[in-house]
This record gives sequence, structure tokens and C-alpha cells, in this order.
Amino acid sequence: MMLLFSLGMVFLFSWNWGKFWGFKATNVLCYKCKNYHLGHCYGVMDICFLNYKQSCATENIYILTSKGRSMYYRSKLSCMTNCEDINFLDFNKKTELICCKHNNYCNLPVGL
Repeated sequence: MMLLFSLGMVFLFSWNWGKFWGFKATNVLCYKCKNYHLGHCYGVMDICFLNYKQSCATENIYILTSKGRSMYYRSKLSCMTNCEDINFLDFNKKTELICCKHNNYCNLPVGL
């Protein structure tokens, strides 16, 4: 009898532990695709829910031409932890990382 009472108390008080530990659940959905190009996912288009400290991420990859200009190559869509907007420049490619979490599916590239 005491065991049932104890289990009941644990169940009653444990449903809201996230509030006490500072975790915030979100219902924001993001697209997930390893190879996205001009409106099409070449592979499996999936979704992911944002967890604690995550953002929707779009990683745009550009190829640098011999004249120094950048030409869009492909994108990678995902959920990323501790995401920050940043640009990486290599000898032959440029990578642009864009993070968002303001609404559902905000990591879909627009205008590419």
C-alpha cells in the first residue's frame, strides 16, 4: 500500500520537473534535409522538433569561382544546438549558417 502511495506521489510531482531545471519545451518544427537545392530535397525530407538550446539551421554552401564570385551550390537543413549566424570562407567554398526559431519551418531557404 505504501508503495502505491509513493508511486502516486512521484507521478504527481514529477510531471513538471522541466520547469524547475530551467528546461523549456518548444513545439517549433524544422525541416531536416542533407542535400537541398532550389526547392527540392535530394534524399529524405524529414522534420525535427527543437529541444533545449536548439534552433532551426540552414547551412548554405557556395562555390567560389575563379573570378572570386560565389555561386550557390546546395543547402543543408537541420536542428542545431547553440546555433549562431556566421559565415565561413575557405579557398574554394563559402558556407553561410543561418539560425532561426521564431516559427515553424523557418529554415526553408527563400529565393534560392
